[in-house]
Amino acid sequence: MNRILALDYGQKKIGVAISDPLKIIAKPLMVIINSSFKSVLSEINELIDEFQIETIVIGMPITLKNKYSKQTEIVVEFVKFLEKNLKINIQTYDERLTSQMAQKILISQGIKTGHNKQEIDKVSAAIFLQNFLDDSSK
Repeated sequence: MNRILALDYGQKKIGVAISDPLKIIAKPLMVIINSSFKSVLSEINELIDEFQIETIVIGMPITLKNKYSKQTEIVVEFVKFLEKNLKINIQTYDERLTSQMAQKILISQGIKTGHNKQEIDKVSAAIFLQNFLDDSSK
């Protein structure tokens, strides 16, 4: 069975989460350092091979007023790059407020978030991937 990979795109770091093979549960996986689109592509290709990824879901940072921001435009550019360079299903999903939710979850577990920004990125990706999986199962 193939899995779904979620990417929470940031200009410095990309949070990564993955589904289980049955596509029921999402879990944080890692953070990719974003030095260039090409370096990120290389790491994504490794994950596709290692985990038999069939779909990539990329979080879209849409504003609370349901509009695109400068960051949204950057993510759209990244999505286009991946679509051009990968032969895999790529989808986007609204990631509004997932970073704040991730921070609250980590704090509730006693994890300090000031120096653990990477944890927020991974957990944020897992949150919107779980929402995506839940929406897909309806």
